[in-house]
Amino acid sequence: MNNYELMVIFTPVLSEEDYKVAQKKFADLIKETGGTVTHENPWGLRSLAYPIQKKTTGMYLVLEYSAPSDLNEKLKIQLNRDENVLRHMITALDKYAVEYNGRKRHGVSADSKTVEA
Repeated sequence: MNNYELMVIFTPVLSEEDYKVAQKKFADLIKETGGTVTHENPWGLRSLAYPIQKKTTGMYLVLEYSAPSDLNEKLKIQLNRDENVLRHMITALDKYAVEYNGRKRHGVSADSKTVEA
């Protein structure tokens, strides 16, 4: 099982309910195909750096998950089929990135190191 991070930008015309359904759809897809969702972080509506399909804002979602590597191809197919998805990016995380994300989530300073006496 490898660790990954998925960032999805949904179209801004989604209602709050549709946005939640879309979040659940991709989290459930990961779970159904043998992966586990470690952390789900919906960012909500944000400005885009540049217009995509004549839209200047998008609804962001970041999922951190662990799964077998063949899951990513199935996930990409579903992301490309969904008309509400403007962009997506899957990033493989190494053990240091997973550790960093865990510390950041739990409020520990990212720069602090534990010193054993």
